Amino acid sequence: MQVEPDARQAAADRGALTRRMGLVLERAELPLPPAQALHRPAVVEVVHTVQRDLRSGPLGADRIRELQTRLAVGPAPMCAPVDPQDHLSRSLARALRSVPVRADVRGRPAGSEVAGWQAGERRVLEEALALLEEVWPQGAAEMRETVVEVALLDGHAIEGFTDFTVHGAVLVNRTRLREGANGLPGPVRCAEALVHEGAHTRCNAAASLEPFLLPDPGATAGGGARPGGSGGLLVATPLRSDLRPLSGLFQQAVVLARSVLFYRRLTVAGAAASQRHAKLAEGGAMAVRTLDAHADSLTRRGRRVLEECASVLGGRG
Repeated sequence: MQVEPDARQAAADRGALTRRMGLVLERAELPLPPAQALHRPAVVEVVHTVQRDLRSGPLGADRIRELQTRLAVGPAPMCAPVDPQDHLSRSLARALRSVPVRADVRGRPAGSEVAGWQAGERRVLEEALALLEEVWPQGAAEMRETVVEVALLDGHAIEGFTDFTVHGAVLVNRTRLREGANGLPGPVRCAEALVHEGAHTRCNAAASLEPFLLPDPGATAGGGARPGGSGGLLVATPLRSDLRPLSGLFQQAVVLARSVLFYRRLTVAGAAASQRHAKLAEGGAMAVRTLDAHADSLTRRGRRVLEECASVLGGRG
């Protein structure tokens, strides 16, 4: 992959992941859903479950019947708003365990839940997608190949996230669909959130096929090393208050580069958009500087993408 969106490349990677998923289901002697249904995040979750179960041996008849029921879904429309579903709730529970605890407006630990879409929010999503189509057609085209479900979060614990276990789903806090304190319109903020989470989704697919980081030193066939973490190295990042593995910082650099490219193409929202562009570029330059300090942990592909990030974000010299 590269920093500039590429719909054909994204479709090819999605096809490769679909073939891998099919092989896992065949090993378990489970029937393959239609190819388009394999893109559904709920089906991706089943494949991860099957892969984990197979480590303990062949699946029993009862387990196969249970999983067959979960695989019985229809084709997946792309970039579709979805209301709360079990796979999304399980994904959120995992995410909440991995983020620092935030306080709500009353000083109590904040929570988050998957929320249903209101009619006005659906219109904002439609406007955001139309805006992307207008100002960045390449980005919109790639998103149609990458993002399957757009889910809403309510609560202050998490602004948004992706999860490879439900690959293709992006979860965005509903506050990102409203006008910001600086006057940035809701559709612009929603479009930025889609660019942000879509970039994570694109990185997840690409890295699963060809890593951006070298294997952890000392990793063994049995595992034990931090996945994608370069020997457990944790670094400061511009988008999270907690220290993150280098793989997380790498994705943040791509996210920030793409977000900056989005705002460069934006001709509406005036000073608010300019301020947001400057803030994103500042964080991106920090990400580039930190990654440069650990460039020996990147693969050749990772270094190439870092060069592209640096050309967009600066941060050198």
